[in-house]
Amino acid sequence: MQYKLVKTLSYIACRAPNAFNNLFAAFLGRLSWAVAPGWRKKMAVNNIVEGLRLDQMQATAIAKASVIRFGRMFIEVLRVPLLTKENIREVVAVEGSEHLAAALSQGRGVILATAHTGNWELLGAALALYGFPLVAVVKKQRNGAMDRFINEYRRLAGMHVTYNTGVREMIRLLNEGRIIGLLMDQDAHANGVFVNFLGRPASTPAGAAALARLNNAPIVSAFIKENGDGTHTAILHPPFFIDKTADRERDIRQTTQYLVTVLEKHIRSYPQEWFWLHNRWKTRPPAGLVENYTVNT
Repeated sequence: MQYKLVKTLSYIACRAPNAFNNLFAAFLGRLSWAVAPGWRKKMAVNNIVEGLRLDQMQATAIAKASVIRFGRMFIEVLRVPLLTKENIREVVAVEGSEHLAAALSQGRGVILATAHTGNWELLGAALALYGFPLVAVVKKQRNGAMDRFINEYRRLAGMHVTYNTGVREMIRLLNEGRIIGLLMDQDAHANGVFVNFLGRPASTPAGAAALARLNNAPIVSAFIKENGDGTHTAILHPPFFIDKTADRERDIRQTTQYLVTVLEKHIRSYPQEWFWLHNRWKTRPPAGLVENYTVNT
């Protein structure tokens, strides 16, 4: 039932005029802010105040904008069937595509390190439609209908989809010269590596660093931002190569810190586009952990 409902919404969004979609997106965005739990709003504002050193009024405006944009994001996902190799450049421009091409030329596959900033679903769809062999590594959704829907649309855009439990498949795909896309900005609980993020230690997924080190694969940080006219720009950074040593733990920690520092700079430039409602600093570091790893970027 839920799957049919969202497919019906997609059918309507693909055929409705832009004015209608814009109004519906604005309504959904305002509704998202209205129904967001109060404790999450407060947490988001406090994290912005602490991480970006802004006052309460500025932080509240950023937190609200970061939630309202989900209305536009939802409509854009519903309209994915309209995207083609011929029209994608009218929707998403890519800065730094040469960096991803150079990384692929190494012949070891590529790790694409990205985050929940901008419309990350559109980033994956755009890169696939631009012709890059992208693999979306995803977490299985609890809601089976939505899991089926979003993965169907990812594949429709040309992405290969695998769940984040399939490590062997990721390695195989890397060896085939594919691009493994990994989101690395959510709390990783006890399984993460603690690095400095916006001034505080944050448990961070180590998968990007670990896979890259294992396969000697380059890492490309990639994000997407919304432009004032409703189009988007994907920003691809130069490839990063791990300086592999005998100390695996140190290599992974320093690489993860580098990637998080690149992400932090992007968030500071476009703070309203990051997912501030996520409890990013939920996991506390072990007592006595005061190390602050600084990496020049």
